[in-house]
Amino acid sequence: MTPSRRHPARRRTATLATVPVAVAALLGAAGPAAPGGTGGPGAGDPYFPLSGNGGYHVRHYGLTLRYDTASRRLDATAVLTARATQRLTRFDLDLSGLTVTAVTVDHRAAAFRRQGQELVVTPRRAPRAGQRFRVEVAYHGTPKPVTDPDGSPDGWIPTDDGAFVAGEPQGAMTWFPADNHPKDKAAYDFTITVPQGRTAVANGVLLGQRTAHGRTTFRWRETRPMAAYLATATIGTFRTERYTTPDGIQVYNAVDPREAHAAAPVLKRLPSVLKWESALFGPYPFRAAGAIVDHAPDVGYALETQSRPLYDSAPGLDTLVHESAHQWFGDSVSLTSWKDIWLNEGFATYAEWLYAEQHGGDSAQHTFDTLYARPAGDSLWAYPPGDPGSGARIFGTPVYARGAMALHELRRAVGDRDFFRVLRAWATTHRGGHGTTAQFVRLAEEKSGKQLKGLFHTWLYTSGKPDSA
Repeated sequence: MTPSRRHPARRRTATLATVPVAVAALLGAAGPAAPGGTGGPGAGDPYFPLSGNGGYHVRHYGLTLRYDTASRRLDATAVLTARATQRLTRFDLDLSGLTVTAVTVDHRAAAFRRQGQELVVTPRRAPRAGQRFRVEVAYHGTPKPVTDPDGSPDGWIPTDDGAFVAGEPQGAMTWFPADNHPKDKAAYDFTITVPQGRTAVANGVLLGQRTAHGRTTFRWRETRPMAAYLATATIGTFRTERYTTPDGIQVYNAVDPREAHAAAPVLKRLPSVLKWESALFGPYPFRAAGAIVDHAPDVGYALETQSRPLYDSAPGLDTLVHESAHQWFGDSVSLTSWKDIWLNEGFATYAEWLYAEQHGGDSAQHTFDTLYARPAGDSLWAYPPGDPGSGARIFGTPVYARGAMALHELRRAVGDRDFFRVLRAWATTHRGGHGTTAQFVRLAEEKSGKQLKGLFHTWLYTSGKPDSA
């Protein structure tokens, strides 16, 4: 995620002034279970305790959405295919607002009730541990964003011509029932119907579109595992382009006409940016790529929605590099806890530094030195990036800038050869799965042959301004 230039105080970057995992590993990512056959109401995250759920793992979401841009009404059906990790006499889904009219489990009507952001489902027959089951939820209403702990909007955000749909960290639950934590990743199919003249853009590959009776239906598919917060169904009046890169990546760009002139020169750089990042981090992890450039002046950030980042306005090149790098670091290799967010934002920020260094800009060392020159009382040193302390801090300057500085200190400690081996190994070893800070530290020590725990403790977990080597 990166901030809009119109909102420099929010979710800063640190730029200048500022082999596939086995399916078993994914199944093991389900949240903690409650006793007595009840799935837990959260995945155990200390910053967002009600995000995600326990007792099952979702393998696939089928989302059928019909959105009227004039009334802002959403009519929808979600079909979740899941696997129980325990016997489930009752389980939860995350869903904020909206009216649920029916729930079935394995085609049988199920009892349900609302409890805050939880949709609590009691099936007629409890799925057994290891059993696959199907949940269908019919719902409707006017989706509204949630307000995150840092005061920013998140989720289904209405715009003057549709909706800007950005789910980090909580917002997926504003438009579909989900196991809403990065620990649970699934494949997705989207069928989105909007008024003729509007375009609906989601993740993955566009399977087709059809217009009839004044409405157009778009079908999208993302087959690679995706966390719920990375899903989008952004709707607006867009100019679109499609092409395939020499590496076979299917690119789809959707740009609001009001942003088209400013966005064009940056979007032309996308294939070369992806090629450069692939050379550093390993093969691009998805079949599709592209950008959604909306005109959403009140949002204030861009987001690394999987396979197709979402921008609230025409991005600069640094932002394009940042959100593209997230396709490896954050999207393909996902978090198991939001306190490890530096693994996403520190890495994407350092990609910006590397890109500048290798394309005629400042060296990463110069950028590091510029940041390190800030006084001890600067916000950069306000809290350690490896454990920001709360959900209100996960998009703050230390996570981005000091997280990137930690990577630069690693580079200085082990040398370029081993450093880039570590980055590539991290992206490839955990491809399609998850990673933790502890795993990254072990990998760095393994690849470099050096003891690095002290370095990471200093730069990730020590309060205040560290002593630089």
